[in-house]
Amino acid sequence: MIDRPTEADIPAIVRLIEEAGVFNAADVRCVRELLDEYFHQPDRGGYEFIVYRHEGRLVGVACYGATPLTEGTYDLYWLSVAAEARRGGIARQLFAEMEADLQRRGARLLVIETSGTDGYRPAREFYLANGCQRQATIPDFYAPGDDLVIYTKRFQER
Repeated sequence: MIDRPTEADIPAIVRLIEEAGVFNAADVRCVRELLDEYFHQPDRGGYEFIVYRHEGRLVGVACYGATPLTEGTYDLYWLSVAAEARRGGIARQLFAEMEADLQRRGARLLVIETSGTDGYRPAREFYLANGCQRQATIPDFYAPGDDLVIYTKRFQER
């Protein structure tokens, strides 16, 4: 079941990111900061979070938001599913819910930035399978040997 997180979900969301196997300590700190803004800023810091619960346990999370200084462009910041729940369609459901929300908001474009390392290969394949197009690669962006790979997905303008 997909819904909005509560503050009580913060430890479970952070644990999900920590246990994903691809994110580093700086990534975990960033998620904590986004959650702090989401729960304590009047505008949620510009972020939207959705979570997936299975039998009462939080097993998936997505975070996205409007790209500053753009018209109708949004960024997907995080999409993660617990290891034991992967390959069950949870990421696809979270992605579809995010897309539906973005379409309600009149989004034109979704931008996704991810790593080019082997650990992120499943994510890159997921984006392609969900209608995203690979737009660019910036070599050695995150670190030597860790490229930035950018995907986009266009939405029908109303």
